[in-house]
Amino acid sequence: MTANFINFHILISHSPSCLNRDDMNMQKDAVFGGKRRVRISSQSLKRSIRKSDYYAAHLGAASIRTKNLTKLHDELQAELADRFAPELITKTLALLSAKEVGGTEKIEGDAVAPWVIGEVAWFCDQIAQAEAEGLDDKKLVKALKDQIGAMRKALDAGVDVALSGRMATSGLMSEMGKVDGALSVAHAITTHVVDSDIDWFTAVDDLQELGSGHLDTQEFSSGVFYRYASLNLAQLQENLGGADRNRVLDMAAHLAYLLATEIPNAKQHSFAAFNPADLVMVSFSDLPISLANAFEAPIKADNAGGFRIPSINSLNSYWQKVHTGYGLSERVAQYQLTDLPIPEGVASKATMAELLAWIRSDGAEHD
Repeated sequence: MTANFINFHILISHSPSCLNRDDMNMQKDAVFGGKRRVRISSQSLKRSIRKSDYYAAHLGAASIRTKNLTKLHDELQAELADRFAPELITKTLALLSAKEVGGTEKIEGDAVAPWVIGEVAWFCDQIAQAEAEGLDDKKLVKALKDQIGAMRKALDAGVDVALSGRMATSGLMSEMGKVDGALSVAHAITTHVVDSDIDWFTAVDDLQELGSGHLDTQEFSSGVFYRYASLNLAQLQENLGGADRNRVLDMAAHLAYLLATEIPNAKQHSFAAFNPADLVMVSFSDLPISLANAFEAPIKADNAGGFRIPSINSLNSYWQKVHTGYGLSERVAQYQLTDLPIPEGVASKATMAELLAWIRSDGAEHD
């Protein structure tokens, strides 16, 4: 069975922290099941993933997200100077953005957009070749549109665009650069109701005799968060210009590790909530299916006063009901830090490394 979707289900317990704030410097939250939950936005989580050292080491450099085309122009000139003439780089960016950027103090695009240096380099190559053949700009653009498949291969140098997609609104990029994202990421929410605390903190002035140099407040809390993401493997293969399944399965394994370990860095120097996931469940499925409704009725603390164990039990119980009730054809595996029993039909993995190897093998068992 070759399933097209990989569903990632993560339970991660964060010690006291404030990992994602709103414009009032308060924790982001959401009402679910009629009760307040603390929330970490999908945008915050995705940014922490693509800016992480692990991402850079295993998936490559992240795209440059900006609407400041003047600074982008300077960055491209510096990165591509050993391959292309300055005039060619300027012309390429002008065609892609429909903006005249050379020598301008500040010019902005229509919106913040992800730019991939390797992709811009591909366009530079094509435009240089078209110029050598004597094509005018109109014929050049037509020739480029016939090579979208080849262009997609350049996204291997900026896979976050292939994963998260791109909406372009002007220039050649609006015609060739639109990408339907392969990865869907939910806002992470606590499995239980959270009552936040307020920290009154001071900054002591060593040269001031009395009082403090600064006094302020910061909302914070702790909680067990449910993270969910779904990866469309066929879409990712298409976005990467026809990448083979083994390539995208390797990327999926890295995504599982990132979803289990990466944490937004807000206020981390003050709280240090560097907590790895307590449970990682991965399923190969014909459908993207969230298990968030396992927590629609807020989890109650167990006899010891904690939320981790009852959250894990609720997730496993709800998965079993959905899996059986809908007759789903899934290959499922789970790694957890506890010794709790797991549902029938779920392969137990003793380590995270074993779970990642299982993903790379397309959910095949080697026992």
